[in-house]
Amino acid sequence: MMTQGAVLGLIREGVFQVVLLVAPVLCTALVVGLIVAIFQAVTSIQEQTLTFVPKMLTILGMIALLGGWMLTMLQNYTVRLFDIIPQLVRSGPV
Repeated sequence: MMTQGAVLGLIREGVFQVVLLVAPVLCTALVVGLIVAIFQAVTSIQEQTLTFVPKMLTILGMIALLGGWMLTMLQNYTVRLFDIIPQLVRSGPV
């Protein structure tokens, strides 16, 4: 039977999956942004596109590098959700 606790557990697991999937990309963008900001402060360059291009390139690189792992994690979570559909149907409304 699908209880409120089980539904909250599924939501918690989904949020955890999202955090796990985006953390490497966001952390990389954060580090690159910090390095570029320090470089801009040291050299007194105030060009806005200088921060955008390196971040975009590293984000694309991280997605290319970790895309297979990300897709596998997302696929496994989706399969687990589909596996519990019969339990949801049998239990009726929550």
